[in-house]
Amino acid sequence: MRRITDAVHQDLKELEFDHKPIGPFGIGISLKVKPGDPIPIRHYREKSLETEVVCDHCSLHYAIYGAFAFCPDCGRHNSHQILEKNLDVAGKLLTLAAGQEMEMARSMREDALENVVSAFDAFGREACRVHAKRAAEPPAVESLSFQSLEGARRRLQDKFGFDLAKGLDAEGWEFVCRCFQKRHLMAHKLGIVDGEYLAKANDPSAIPGRRISVSDDEVRMLVEHMRLLGRFLIAQLEPAEGPGARTSNG
Repeated sequence: MRRITDAVHQDLKELEFDHKPIGPFGIGISLKVKPGDPIPIRHYREKSLETEVVCDHCSLHYAIYGAFAFCPDCGRHNSHQILEKNLDVAGKLLTLAAGQEMEMARSMREDALENVVSAFDAFGREACRVHAKRAAEPPAVESLSFQSLEGARRRLQDKFGFDLAKGLDAEGWEFVCRCFQKRHLMAHKLGIVDGEYLAKANDPSAIPGRRISVSDDEVRMLVEHMRLLGRFLIAQLEPAEGPGARTSNG
C-alpha cells in the first residue's frame, strides 16, 4: 500500500501546472499536489521468549514461550526441572519472610506453601500429559489434577498402574496431604478451619473456627517432600531405559 500510494502521488505530481495571471485583472490558475500522511510501515518483530532454560540432561541453553517444553537437543522434557526451580523459589520466599513484621511474614509463609502446591499441581499435570500414551485411557489423563493428592493417587493407580504414595513413607504422605488441605483451606475459606478440613487433614492442632497455622519448618519440610515425590513421579512415568531397568510399576 505504501508503494502504491507513492506511485499514485508521483503520477499526480506530473499533472501540476501554474498559469500566471495576465493583465491587470487576469486570473491565474494552478494545481499543486500535496502528499497526505504516509501509510505507516509496520515491521514484524518476534515476541520475546518468556523462559530461559538450561537442560539438566545435556546442558543446552534454550528459550521458550510459557514454562514447559522439550529440549531441542536431547529431547528431554523440562517439567521436573521447572518444579525444582519453583521449589527453590518457595525456599527463598521463606528467607525473605524472616525479615518482615509478623503479619507480612505470615502472609509470605502462606504464599510459599500455596506456591509449592501450585507448582506440583502444574508439574504433575504436565508430566502426565507428556506421558499420556502410556496410560490405560490417554484422553482421561488430560484432566488429571494434583490439587488433591489422594484424588491424584487414585487416578494414577487407575490410569498408570502405580501408587504415588509409595514415593514417601506413611508419615510423609500424611504430612503432604495435610499441607495440600491447608492450601485448599487458605484458597477457599480464608484459612478458617471447618469440618471438611478436620475430616480430611488429620490435624490434631486444628481448632474449628480458628485460622490455620503455617510454620517455616512446615513449608521447608513440604518443599523437601515434594522434591522426593516429584522424582518418584517422573521415575514411574518415564519409559524404562536399557536392559534390566525397572517398569512403571517399580
